[in-house]
Amino acid sequence: MLLFLLAYLGGVLTILSPCILPVLPFVFARADQSFVRARLPLLAGMALTFAAFATLAAVGGGWVVKANEYGRWAAVALIVIFGLALIFPALSDMLSRPFVAMGNRMAGNSGARANATPISSFILGSATGLLWAPCAGPILGLVLTGAALQGASVGTTLLLLAYAAGAATSLGLALFAGAKVFAAMKRGLGAGEWIRRGLGIAMLGGAAAIVSGLDTGVLARLSVASTTRLEDALIAKLTPGKVRTDMANGSGMSGSMRGAAEAAAGSVPALPVEGVLPALSGAVQWLNSPPLSAQDLRGKVVLIDFWTYSCINCLRALPYVRAWAEKYRDQGLVVVGVHAPEFAFEKNVDNVKRAVADLGIDYPVAIDNDYAIWKAFDNQYWPAHYFVDAQGRIRFHHFGEGQYDQSERVIQQLLAEAGHRNVPGPLVKVDAQGVQMAPDMSAIGSPETYIGYGRAEHFASQGGQRRDTAHGYVPNTALELNQWALAGEWTVAQENARLERPGGKLLFRFHARDLHLVLGPDQAGHPIRFRIRVDGAPPGRDHGADVSEDGAGEVSSQRLYQLVRQSGPVRDRTFEIEFLDPGVQAYAFTFG
Repeated sequence: MLLFLLAYLGGVLTILSPCILPVLPFVFARADQSFVRARLPLLAGMALTFAAFATLAAVGGGWVVKANEYGRWAAVALIVIFGLALIFPALSDMLSRPFVAMGNRMAGNSGARANATPISSFILGSATGLLWAPCAGPILGLVLTGAALQGASVGTTLLLLAYAAGAATSLGLALFAGAKVFAAMKRGLGAGEWIRRGLGIAMLGGAAAIVSGLDTGVLARLSVASTTRLEDALIAKLTPGKVRTDMANGSGMSGSMRGAAEAAAGSVPALPVEGVLPALSGAVQWLNSPPLSAQDLRGKVVLIDFWTYSCINCLRALPYVRAWAEKYRDQGLVVVGVHAPEFAFEKNVDNVKRAVADLGIDYPVAIDNDYAIWKAFDNQYWPAHYFVDAQGRIRFHHFGEGQYDQSERVIQQLLAEAGHRNVPGPLVKVDAQGVQMAPDMSAIGSPETYIGYGRAEHFASQGGQRRDTAHGYVPNTALELNQWALAGEWTVAQENARLERPGGKLLFRFHARDLHLVLGPDQAGHPIRFRIRVDGAPPGRDHGADVSEDGAGEVSSQRLYQLVRQSGPVRDRTFEIEFLDPGVQAYAFTFG
């Protein structure tokens, strides 16, 4: 909402721009005519045509960036040209001259001085929008440049409409006020000119920051785990019972808090009907079972577990899901795992089969590569648990880790409702080890961090990331908390980074008991040797399940690797992993 307000105010202030002068005669041509038949259609035509014109520019810029890495430099060049146009009016006049001529021809054809009709006024407004678009203010430049760097979207178009609405508002007020305001506006253009030049200098400084990589370093310093926890807490307050996807698949605790007090007391509240079990159709394959449908499961109490095998939160919840499946199987509980991939390698059915076997999962698993079941539930989280009664009705849900006692008591209640007697009362006790051990939530000060440029944050190698091209990276001299960096020659793709030459490194300054990294071998499946250091030394007793005390390990399959588990007090540490062979693919850091 703040961005839309800023765009709107930027549009309002455009009236102070010197290059608005060619627009004003067209606008004031309707000043003495009907608001509904003349002035309103003119302003609407101006705003809509401007937004359409600017959106085409944003789409074109986004396409250039997606085409290749040089698109980023094209976008930086756009900032530089726009900044220079703000500083030097002659350059702005030269750039807008073709559009002024086009606007004059369209305005002439619309009958600017004739008695107004809504259609002719709208055409005049359209001409005004084309004339005005090339010379609008610096906020427009930032919106267009952001679209070029990040990709054009519906949000970009809405921002442009907000900008256009702001300009239409100020021009509409000027139409009502008449000639006196017009004269005052002209007198105020001197101050406006100096404001424009100052903004132009600021834009050139921003371009220099982008080229030097300074923008990345500053943003990384401002974005730390404490702000992530604050945002998560705020969202939890605003949306009780739900969590963000990055909490459910990150290092934050999450879950539906309904009935927590009753659960602690050994009971659950009345369970409302939240919906009906969807058909469970659309899976590409089923493991440990023939395909199941909602009708097949009627009469059974069902637990639907959405998971994916490289998700640390899913892995930590898995011991409880396995224990419930075993304990209550004879009582009528059916657990159905729905494997919905996050990364591309998790769509490989053989990878999922291997993970299911390694994790000791013997209940039915639907491989939901097309997210058909995910969409049928309107699900957004990993892990997500949906509890279904014997009549096929969803009675309870829980997102993320935790609340295991509450969830098990829901199972017991639904079994009792279904007529099962002698449901075992004591709750399961789980002694999970390795990756599946419960996190130390009080010690986590680092967020889940993705390495591919699609979701990368806090990157601190000099010069920033280069997209889809091999590049030699040099990390900043000292990493601050939650900054990470690449060293050596890597190709950074949208989802991961691939090492091109031996000796490349990943570094992370973190605060947590456990550090995990999702890794995969090269495309041919050759094992990749690595060694890790913590604060410059072998990990010793702080080694993870996939590393020896001297820091040696091997990437043999695409999965999550536990690399650090601190045995003593948790404090800020610098993690470093060096790969002795090329081809490794790195996806994401997670913490516990």
